[in-house]
Amino acid sequence: MTIGAAISLVDDQILSHQILRGIVTLRDHLGCSLHEALDAFVARYEVLRVEQPKAFVCGHDEYWANFCS
Repeated sequence: MTIGAAISLVDDQILSHQILRGIVTLRDHLGCSLHEALDAFVARYEVLRVEQPKAFVCGHDEYWANFCS
């Protein structure tokens, strides 16, 4: 998988509220720790929230409501 393909896949997972799947995708692609993958996920989430706010299936508070890390 190329970097562009991985980012595209993770973007799709972020936008469709697949938090755990996105973190695992990043961890597998980057070869990093779970914590580092979570940090990368959150950073990309924040970029997408600014660039594509209408593409999300729910609001910010609802997005993270049942996720504890």
